[in-house]
Parts: sequence; C-alpha cells; structure tokens
Amino acid sequence: MKKNFVAVCVLLMNISFFAQTVTVLDKATMNPLPAANIYSASPKASAVTDAKGEADVSAFRNASSIVFSYVGYKQAILSYEQLRSIDFRVIMTESLQALDEVVVSANKFEEKLSDIPQQIQVLKARQIENLSQQTTADVLQHSSNILVQKSQLGGGSPVIRGFETNKVLMVVDGVRMNNAIYRGGHLQNVITLDNAVMDKIEVVFGPGSVIYGSDALGGVMHFYTKNPVLCFDNVWTEKVNAFTRYSSAYDEKTGHIDFSLGNDAFGSLTSFTYSDFGDLVQGSNRNPFYGDWGKRLWYSERFGTKDSMVMNADPDVQKKSGYKQYDFLQKFLFRQSTKISHVLNFQYSTSSDIPRYDRLTVLRNGKPRFAEWYYGPQERFFTAYTLNLVEDSEFYDNARFIAGYQNVKESRHDRSFNNNRNNRTEKLDIFTFNADLAKKIEKHEIRFGLDGWYNKVNSTAELEDILTGARSSLDTRYPDGGSSMSSIAAYISHAYEFSDNLILNDGLRINYVQLDAKFNDKTFFPFPFSEVSQKNTAVNGNLGVVFSPRNDWRFTMTGATGFRAPNVDDLSKVFESVQGSVIIPNPDLEPEYTYNLDLGIQKTIDGEITLGGNAYYTWYRNAITVQPGTFAGSNTILYDGVLSNVITTVNAAKAYLYGFSIFLNADISDNFSISNSVNYTYGRIETDTTDYPLDHIPPVFGRSSFLLKLNKFTGEFFVMYNGAKNAKDYNLSGEDNQAYSADPVNGYTPAWYTLNLRAGYQINQYLRIQLALENILDQNYRQFASNIGAPGRNLVLTLRGSY
Repeated sequence: MKKNFVAVCVLLMNISFFAQTVTVLDKATMNPLPAANIYSASPKASAVTDAKGEADVSAFRNASSIVFSYVGYKQAILSYEQLRSIDFRVIMTESLQALDEVVVSANKFEEKLSDIPQQIQVLKARQIENLSQQTTADVLQHSSNILVQKSQLGGGSPVIRGFETNKVLMVVDGVRMNNAIYRGGHLQNVITLDNAVMDKIEVVFGPGSVIYGSDALGGVMHFYTKNPVLCFDNVWTEKVNAFTRYSSAYDEKTGHIDFSLGNDAFGSLTSFTYSDFGDLVQGSNRNPFYGDWGKRLWYSERFGTKDSMVMNADPDVQKKSGYKQYDFLQKFLFRQSTKISHVLNFQYSTSSDIPRYDRLTVLRNGKPRFAEWYYGPQERFFTAYTLNLVEDSEFYDNARFIAGYQNVKESRHDRSFNNNRNNRTEKLDIFTFNADLAKKIEKHEIRFGLDGWYNKVNSTAELEDILTGARSSLDTRYPDGGSSMSSIAAYISHAYEFSDNLILNDGLRINYVQLDAKFNDKTFFPFPFSEVSQKNTAVNGNLGVVFSPRNDWRFTMTGATGFRAPNVDDLSKVFESVQGSVIIPNPDLEPEYTYNLDLGIQKTIDGEITLGGNAYYTWYRNAITVQPGTFAGSNTILYDGVLSNVITTVNAAKAYLYGFSIFLNADISDNFSISNSVNYTYGRIETDTTDYPLDHIPPVFGRSSFLLKLNKFTGEFFVMYNGAKNAKDYNLSGEDNQAYSADPVNGYTPAWYTLNLRAGYQINQYLRIQLALENILDQNYRQFASNIGAPGRNLVLTLRGSY
C-alpha cells in the first residue's frame, strides 16, 4: 500500500514537472484566443490553443524563441523563461496589418488575402461588436468603404463603387439573398440580417459574376453567421453571450442573447435579438442658410374618422419613423468525422410596420399627401443544409454542397390624406443549390462548381375602405398572374503560384437565366402584352495578377466582366418611383454588362505601417436605368389620382464609371493605431451630346480613426465625412432623390462631417461595458440620396456579458 502511494506521488510530481499550460488572451478584452499557433525552431515544437485559449507548452522547455501568432494580431516572441516570468499568460494585440487574413468569399474556399488580386475588406466579429451599431446597414456604413442610403429609419441600401440594390450581391452563409424583385431603387433587406450573430462580413469590390453570377456588378457582400462551438475534450461545453444597448438619438432599446452547446461531435447555437427604435432625432446644429430644410414641422394624425395635420413640438424629432425588429437564428453542427460535417441553418427575421418616412413628409395643395405610408412586417425565413467534405481524392480536396430555401414576404400600404388604404403584398418562394469543389495539384489551385436557383413571385393587391372595412380590387405591383425566375450555371476558377512573388488568378463562368411573367387582369393598365418571357445566356471571365517583388511591396491587376439579367422588378413593375413620376414596364429589356479594370498598390513599412490604394475603370454596357417614356402614346398618366410623368426602364447604350479608394493603416505602437480611408466615384451615361450623370454615384466620402488599446480597455476617436453632391451631378430621372436629399437653396447635398468617440472596458472576465458619443457636434446632415435626416448627437450605452 505504501509503495503504491509513493508511486502515485512520483507520477504526479513528474506530470506537474513536465506538463505546463500557457493561456493566450486578447489585450483589450482578456478573452481567450482559440486556434492561436505556437511554434519554435529549437527545440522544434508546435501547438495550437483550444477553445479556452490554452495549450500545453511542455515541449518548448528551454526554447530561446517561441512565436505566438494569431490571424489579425501582432506576433509575440518570447523565451520559455520569459513565459515563466509572466506566469504563462501571453497577451496579444490586434494589428491593422491584415495580409495574413484568411478569406472565403473570393473563390468560396479559404485562401490568404495576400494571394487575391481583388480588393477585399473583412469586418470581424470583434470589430462588429466594438462598433455596436443598430443594424447591419449601419455596420456597413462604418466600414469606411461603403456608403449606405436610407429612405426611412428601418432601411439601409449599400452602395459599392456606384452600384446599388440589384447591382450588388448579398450572400448569407453561402446562399444568395438577391431575389427576383430586388429593385433598382433603394432596398432595406440588409436590416433583416442580425449583426449581433455575425462571425464576419467579407466585402469583395468589383465584379463577382464569375463566382456568383447575376447582380454582382459593383461587388459582393458575404455575411457569415457564427457557428456552434465544439469541444474536443470529449466533454460538453457551453457558451452564453448577451448584451443590452440604449442609444439616445434612436431611443433604441435592444437586447440580445445567444447560447452555444457542444461536444466533440455535435453543437447547437441559438440566438435571439429584439430592437425597439423610437422616432429618430436629427441634429440641431444646422446651416442657417438652408432654412427649414429637413425639419419635421408637421405630421399626420387620425382623430376619430378624420385625418389632421398636427404641428410638431420639436422639428428635430422625425415623427413616424420608429419601428421594432426581431431576429432569430438556430444552427446545428454535426461533425461526423474529421472529413465530414453537416450544418443545419435556420434564420427568421421580422419587424413591426416600418413607416416610409420620406413619403410622409410630402405636401400636396398645402396638406399632407399621405396620411399613411408604411411597409408591412418584412419577413425573411431562411433554412439551409450544408455538407462539408475534406478528402485527398482524385477529384477534390475540399467540397461543399448547400441546399437552401427562403420565404420572403413584404408589403406596402399607403393612404392619401382622408382617403382609403392601398394594400399591396408580395410573397416569394426561393430555392437554391450550390456545389463547390476545390483541388490543389502541385502549384495549381482549382475551384469549380455548379449553382442554380428558382424564384416564384406572387403579387396581390386590394383597396381597403378604412371606415367600412370593405375591400375591392387594385392594381398589383407585379404581374397578378405570377412570375418566376430561374438560373443554372457552371464555373471554374484557377490560381497558379509561379513563385512566392507572383500569382496568377483566372476564372470562367457560363450562366443561363430565364424569366416568365403573366398579366391576367389588365383593367388598370391595358398593356399591349399579356406575358413576358426572357431567356438569357452570359459568359463571364476574370484574370488577375498579384506581384510582390519584396515583402514590403504588393501590386495587383484584375480584369473582370460582370452581368445582370433583368429581373421581375425591372421588366414588369408599375410603381410611383418619385413624386409625380410613374415607372411603366418595358418587356424588351436586355441584360446589362460591365467590363472592369482594377489596379492596386500597397506598401508596408517596417511591418507596422501600410498605405495603398485601388483605382478602377468600368465600361458599363446596356446599363439599365430609367428615362422619360410614353404609355398609350402619352408622356403622362393618371396614377393614384395624380397626373404623373411616364418613365420607363431602358438599356442605356453606354455608360462608364471610374474611381479610387486609398487607405493608411498604422500601428504606431502596441497601444496606438491610426487608420484612414477615402473613396471617390464618378459615373456618366454617354449621349450624342453631353454625357449625363449616372444615378447612385455617391460624393467623395471617408473615415479617419485613432485607436487606443490598453489592458482591458479600448478607445477610439473617429471622424466620418462626405463631400458635397453638386446639382449638376444629379440624375433627375433616376434614384438620386434630389427632392429629399438636396437642400432647397442650392439644390445639392451639402458636405458634412461628424466627430465621434467610443470606449470599452472589460470589468471582469464576464462583463464588458461600452460607451459611445456619436456626432458630438450635433451636426444636421443627410447622406446622399437619403430621405431622412441622419442621427444627431447620439449617446450609446452597451453592457455585454459572456460565460
């Protein structure tokens, strides 16, 4: 018995002597960093931290140089004795130098950002959390390279390189969001994506049609939601995150919770977010020369059976702009083996009614034009099954198959002052399938696949008597006989590494798109056609080069084509685009194409400072835009009781865009960093005389940031700014919304800037508090083409907890 006791003691002493655990933590939050790499040359050893940020470093004993690396963080190099002196706790600091970043969106499989010629920006979960923004649209606005237009508080339409809405592509967890009724005006679908559950957002700038197909003209925004956390110690592990947020300008009350449970084979993630937004308060510090521009002097209210015009006690409170949002996500992950995994993904987003603020500010004959104008609850149900395979086979090394279904419902409800209500509802069933495979053969990396999708659109409408409840027929927004749109495509992309300094990328895609729509009831609009049918085939390609003559220089060049097939919204919609103008269908629309040249240059100084830029030129052919037209031989039409001008979507013969983005990222020290970004775009439609402005072209805009990071603390002072949009640069027939976004004195969007401050402090391992003061000077301004005033001085308080 005594011998056994002694043996056990000796064994425990040996284990304690030889086993040593290191913990790797984030400097600002003191949160563990899982999957951090640890290695040394002498002795030759390596390790990777687990979900708790821990790893056994016994094999590194007596090492004079141990390297700790983590994507997006500065390397830490320590000796084993130094590790011992700091109690085996390694604190790592985030870096602004991101070439070691791994991205997926460029070719659908993981690859180094430094190997890709396209301009790509990554917003990681930690950045999104630090931003603590109200919606995903607001997150994109703070990315510094995307401008976001808003027609109402419950909105946000991203603009990338002068392309917007159905000319940029949104993808969530490998499934395209763009559908058959994504319009050419402004969209708010991005707010149905919950930024609180985002793992990262990748933005690919420039045409992405080779990999993603139709709509990817200006770029691709790929949203990746978080996955369940697995534990490889043969035990169950759980993780809970929650936060609550209040912001003063929005009168926002937001709450979020997510719960992850997993073992070595199975994981579950459940997430829920609720937001309640009040009426948005705009800035009170306004230019005196603009008079009452942007002020909410009145609003419509119903008393009994009568609508009344009520004077607003505080014109900076934008009455009738608030709404509520609900977001739910459920994911299941099953790791069948080291080579096979399955993911079931369920997402549901809905909202309260969302007031269309701009329409509620329009006067007609001295009275409100509309007593009501709102979007009904915007519902998005999403489900997808993903099969991931890893196999060193003859045909592939990695494969991913995704089958998805989405059900989307959106509606529009408007009622003229002291009149009845128009109700129009659209329902979509969307089916998608993707098969993507990757194979590496020596220096060749080949990605190839098939994808297809099918959209079914059902459009209904009714006129409602608000006094009696009686309902009667009304013209539908889209063909009442139903519409469908489908696509099938095959692609291949390839990368060849000539050397560590030179990489060639190329790709090819063939895409077939079909659309069918049927008009049953032509009582309201006797179109000379009853059906619309289109079949389009497009071939797209790209060719790119990455040249890095030395570690501190990087040059890129990309030539790429893009295409977009006309959708149901382009071909068959009847709708009042802007006040006094009505869009009439054009069944003869053809696909639009882009041919893009992109040049990039980047210089890194001492591994701490990176400056660079991208310049691009886009030849835009068959560009779909709106121009004055006729209906039944007349250039005007009576619509909703108003004699309106007829406009129609057409293929402009030629258009062009060019622009640039420049940036500076500098890690001045371990504690202080500076970043700056500026974007400029110019676009014109070519004519026989003077080239005419292309719509959706933002003025110059940018963001400058000064970031401080200390143990448990982060602080940031940043400036956001926009140049003026001159009157001569507006497209008066398109979607630039000069009537709303331009001041009435000069007829242009004034330049603006805001000063902002935010900070976060990690109270303990469970609690973190964030405080922000945005638009400190309470500036009154509007984003280009936006129809609602931007938030005034905004105090944001966020309390986060994790376990």
